[in-house]
Amino acid sequence: MSDFDNAWKEAIDAFFEPFMAFFFGEAHHEIDWARGFEMLDKELQQIAPESEQGRRVADKLVKVWRTNGQDEWVLVHVEVQSQQETQFGERMFVYNYRLFDRYNRRVASFAILGDDRPGWRPDRFGYELWGTKVGIQFSTAKLLDYGADEAALELSPNPFAAVVLAHLKTLETAHDDEARRVSEVRLVKGLYERGFSPEQIRQLYRLIDGMMSLPRPLAELVYQEIYDFEKEKNMPLISTAERIGLEKGLADGLVKGREEGREEGLLAGIEVALRIKFGQSGLALLPEIRQIDGVGLLRTILDAVPQAESPDALRRLWPKA
Repeated sequence: MSDFDNAWKEAIDAFFEPFMAFFFGEAHHEIDWARGFEMLDKELQQIAPESEQGRRVADKLVKVWRTNGQDEWVLVHVEVQSQQETQFGERMFVYNYRLFDRYNRRVASFAILGDDRPGWRPDRFGYELWGTKVGIQFSTAKLLDYGADEAALELSPNPFAAVVLAHLKTLETAHDDEARRVSEVRLVKGLYERGFSPEQIRQLYRLIDGMMSLPRPLAELVYQEIYDFEKEKNMPLISTAERIGLEKGLADGLVKGREEGREEGLLAGIEVALRIKFGQSGLALLPEIRQIDGVGLLRTILDAVPQAESPDALRRLWPKA
């Protein structure tokens, strides 16, 4: 299953200014980017209605400063909605007024509509009763509209053009894994032609790869093709494909160990993680680790592998014989 929510959250975190420039140019022009911005996601969750608690959505709340000549900060509320939802407009209204009530600051609400229904375009909510009118009208961007000019998305220097194209191709290939594999390879190779830095390419590749979820055999074909491509490009240090493969392999090891929860499962997870993180030098630790008695310490070792700088750093976690 494609993970739109986490991919969009990470993308907005990593490229918030390009996000606003790509979708909402007028607002972008009126934000004082020189003063920076502050993500307030935890604060957003604190004002969420009880019925929304625990809901997996790509919500973002950002504190920004205006360029209107006044020392004024305001709030940008963003929702990415990947499925049609009857009460979406009402939810935008509730979040907006609760944020205004809490901060006593102006709140601009924006919606990214990433569903597959061309006619679903909510942009307001309100009601009237006995002469009283309340409601909200908010700005939206319908991702399907951008699919009319894929060539422009492929050429755009804005990183969010790549994110939008990945989203559209994920919808388009919902029932065709091979077509999705081809699209992912084309997308990632195209990143090198847009003038992105190596770090931006790595970030975008990770986002695209998370969004365009593939069965493991096809995912490995993607990694291999990108690895060969990067080798031809003489990419320095560890390649993007190697990094993505490393992260996924470590995740597999961690999940395997935690799910089984027993010594055998934890040892299996540790072996996978060590092999991918350190190769043979990591596997050399296994005889010592297998002598450890206690699930708690094994779980600590497993969780420590991704951040460990060396096998020796891990060795400090358990008593010496």
